Amino acid sequence: MPRTPRLLALLVLALPGLAGAQTVGSRNTATADPPVPRPATTPCAVQLFSGFTFADFSPKPFTYAPPAACPGPWAKVVLEADFSVTAGRQFDRTAQIALGHVNIYYGTTAEPSAAVSPSWHVERDLTDYGGLFRTPQSGDVNLGNLVNGTFTGILSGSARLLFYPASAAAPAPRAADAVLPLSTDPGGAALLDTTANVLAPTFSLPRNVEAAYLDVIPQSQSADEFWYTCVPDDVADQLFSCPGTSFREVEVTLDGQPAGVAPVYPWLYTGAIDPLLWRPIPAVQTLNFVPYRVDLTPFAGVLSDGQPHQVGVQVYNANHYFLVAASLLLYLDHGSVQVTGAVTQNTLGAAVPPAIQENLTTAADGSVTGTVSTTADRQLTIAGYVNTSHGRVETTLRQTLSFSNRQSFVISDTQYVQNIVQGTKVSLATFTKGDHSVSHSEKQLSFPLNLGIDLLAHPDGSLDQTVTVDQRYDVQDARGGNGGDSGLSRVSNAIHSADTLLFDPSGALTGFRDRNSSQTYSARDAGGYCYNRSITAVDGLLTSVSDGQGCGNPGH
Repeated sequence: MPRTPRLLALLVLALPGLAGAQTVGSRNTATADPPVPRPATTPCAVQLFSGFTFADFSPKPFTYAPPAACPGPWAKVVLEADFSVTAGRQFDRTAQIALGHVNIYYGTTAEPSAAVSPSWHVERDLTDYGGLFRTPQSGDVNLGNLVNGTFTGILSGSARLLFYPASAAAPAPRAADAVLPLSTDPGGAALLDTTANVLAPTFSLPRNVEAAYLDVIPQSQSADEFWYTCVPDDVADQLFSCPGTSFREVEVTLDGQPAGVAPVYPWLYTGAIDPLLWRPIPAVQTLNFVPYRVDLTPFAGVLSDGQPHQVGVQVYNANHYFLVAASLLLYLDHGSVQVTGAVTQNTLGAAVPPAIQENLTTAADGSVTGTVSTTADRQLTIAGYVNTSHGRVETTLRQTLSFSNRQSFVISDTQYVQNIVQGTKVSLATFTKGDHSVSHSEKQLSFPLNLGIDLLAHPDGSLDQTVTVDQRYDVQDARGGNGGDSGLSRVSNAIHSADTLLFDPSGALTGFRDRNSSQTYSARDAGGYCYNRSITAVDGLLTSVSDGQGCGNPGH
C-alpha cells in the first residue's frame, strides 16, 4: 500500500477561513470554559508582561514584585492571559509561563487562517501557590514560534496576576508555604525522551513539612503527539501506525523509589489530524492544560528529616517525547521547627507493561481487518504519618487506575479505517486522622476519548478523510469527616467535532463537508456555585451559545 493518505492529512496545518469576533456568527476561537470564580473583594493587579510578540524561539523574560496594597494572605489568586496570532499560516505552538521557574500556565495556541486572526483568553486559579508570590523574582514566557516566508503568523500575548484580599465573607484558604520547580528550563518544563529519562532534582527541604503535593503536566510532542493512536511494535508497520503501544503513564519517585502515579490526558492540539475540526472550537483543555495533583503527604515525615531528597518524574513508554512541568507544593507546620514521621505502607511498585490483545486478519489481497486492545490497571495503597505541633496526623491513600484502548482497523487499497475507543479512569480515596479529627475525600476522574478516522480512495484517485472526535474530562470530588460532609463538586468538559476533508488525485485539499462541532462545560460545588455553557459551530462559524442549563443563577 502506498503512503497512507492519513499521514498526508496530518500535515495539512493551515486552511482558509473568515474573520469575525468571538460571538455567535464569528469564526474566532471560542470555548465554553468558565472564568475562575472570584470573591467580591477588589483585587490588586500585577502585570507580568504586556504586548510581547513571539516570532522566534527565545524565551521572553519579565520581572515580578508582590502587590504592596494587597500583602496577603489572599482569598484568591488568578492568572489571566490573552493571546492572539496574526492571519496567515502557522503551526499550533506550545505556550508556558513560569515564575521563579515554577510553571504557572501551560497550553497550546490556536492556528490562524488566511483571513482569521484568532484571539483567546485563559485563566488559572493559583491560590494554592500563595507562597510563590511573596517575594520579588524573575519569570519567563516560553512560546517558541517560527516565522518566515511560509509560516507567517506572529503570536502576541499579555498576562497579569489578580490578588483578591481576604475578608470575613471570603477568608483566605490555606496555601502552600513553598512552591518548588523540578525543572529550571524555560517555562518550567523539561524534555523526557524515553522511559529511561528522569527529571529528578535534589532538594534541601524545610524540616517541618506536614503535607506535600506534586502538580504534573505531561505534554506529548513530536513522535508522541498522537500516542493514543499508537500500536504495539510488531504490528506498527502493518497498520501504518506509530509504535510503542497506546499506553503512557507518569511515574513519581522519591529518592528513586515509587511514590505516586499520574495519568496522561490525551490533549488534541489545533493542528491535530484535521485543523478544521478545531475552528472555532478547540478540543478539551487545548488552550489551557489542567495539572494532575499527586499527593505526597504520606512521605512528609521523610521529607522533613533534614537530608537531601530527590523528587523525580518520568513518563512510562515515552517514545520521543514528552515535555513535562512539575511543581512541588509544601505545607509547613508553623508551630514546630522539626516534624518527624515515617511511611508505614507503600504497595506501589514499578510500572508493569500493559496487556496486549491482537486480533488481526490479513486477506489474500493484502487487506487487513481486526482489532488491537491495550489495557493497564493499577491498585495502590500508600500510608504515612507525621508528628506535628498539633499532634500525630496519619494519611492513607488508596488509588485505582484503569486504562483501556481498543482500536479497530480496516485497511485495503481503497480504504483506511482506524476507530479508537479509549478510557482512563482514576479513583482516589484519601483518609486523614488526627488526634481529634478524621476526614476523608473520594475523587473520581474519567478521560474518555473516541476517535474515528476513515479515508476512502475513489476510482479517479481523489480521497475523502472523515474524522469524528468525542472527548471528555470528568471529575467528581466528595469530602467529609467528623465535622460533617462538605459536599460534592463536579466538573464535566465535553467536545464533539466532525469533518470530512476532500483531496484531489494529486493530494491537494479541495474542500470539506459535514463540518460541525460543539462543547459543553458544566461545574457545580456544595457552596452553591453552578456553571453551564454549551456552544455549537457549523462550517467554522459559531452558531449558538446557551448558558445556565440546570443553574438557577447562571455562572454563580
